[in-house]
Amino acid sequence: MGKEFFHEDIDKIASVEFIPWEKLCEKTILITGATGLIGTSVVKGLFIANQKRNLRLKIIALVRDVKKAEERFADVLSSDVLGLKNGTVEDLPQFDEPIDYIIHGASQTASREFIDHGVETIRTSVLGTMNLLQLAKEKSVDGFVYLSSMEVYGYPKKGHKVKEFEIGTMSPLDLRNSYPISKILCESLCCAYAYEYKVPAMSIRLTQTFGAGVHYNDKRIFAYFAKCVAEKKNIVLKTKGETERCYLYTTDAVTAIFTILLKGKPGNAYNAADETTYCSIAEMAKRVAESGGIEVEFDIQDEDTNGFPQTLYMYLDTSPLKRLGWYPLGGRTIEEMFERTIADLIY
Repeated sequence: MGKEFFHEDIDKIASVEFIPWEKLCEKTILITGATGLIGTSVVKGLFIANQKRNLRLKIIALVRDVKKAEERFADVLSSDVLGLKNGTVEDLPQFDEPIDYIIHGASQTASREFIDHGVETIRTSVLGTMNLLQLAKEKSVDGFVYLSSMEVYGYPKKGHKVKEFEIGTMSPLDLRNSYPISKILCESLCCAYAYEYKVPAMSIRLTQTFGAGVHYNDKRIFAYFAKCVAEKKNIVLKTKGETERCYLYTTDAVTAIFTILLKGKPGNAYNAADETTYCSIAEMAKRVAESGGIEVEFDIQDEDTNGFPQTLYMYLDTSPLKRLGWYPLGGRTIEEMFERTIADLIY
């Protein structure tokens, strides 16, 4: 992969002026889920901001797979800014050093896993978040952001713009709900720690996020579309593609995380999405296929057996986040988001 777009994106993160970077000066930031798409961009965005702004900060990445992390961060590990800590959120290692901020992104993300490994999905979410909040309490952190999901809203009505207080109703007997229900509980933990123990914990409810740096083996639908274009294979949809949602470019997800971390209100949750990208999966597939010179085919299958969520309409209201000063940087269309994703796929 060329990584041209990825490097450009990281530089853009570090150049954002609506983030009060000075608050990170000489601070230590712990990041979980650091080797994921968003986590990698968070780490490298902090690294470049540190260089450009002379922040003298420290980054600790908690990783399950050290070898994978060493490959992911080979270009920045030689400095004394980033340190790797081997361990899991479910069984935290000892942290003797001070920690000033925590960005908690460790989570299962594959729909099939929510069904096949529901227990592990819940355990990672709930036990991991409880452990990190307790660590945040012990370290008296200045900020804590939990990466939640738009899926906490369940199934809003078509055409309705969803606000943060409108949590949905979901059956605990549907195995796939192991993911959104555990996310809701983790948000409740953040709120409880904020009010009972004064931990400045907040949640960000991310819509589906992608951009330069997506891994070829990622099983989410945007990665599948990108691979189809890259390999000149037709997109095959296994549902009618009626689900409608906003999307978010990776760069904008990272700047939203930093904005909430440094400017958000403890106990609150914030939607993060680019409202201009709202469309159905079928529409997105058509637009990607047209720009990539391929076709869209349909092979409709049973949604329950494949782990796909039911048709949903997730038009997120992002006005609370925008009131903190955040806004999408790129103004990227769906086609532009995929152009950058395809060009910088990691094989």
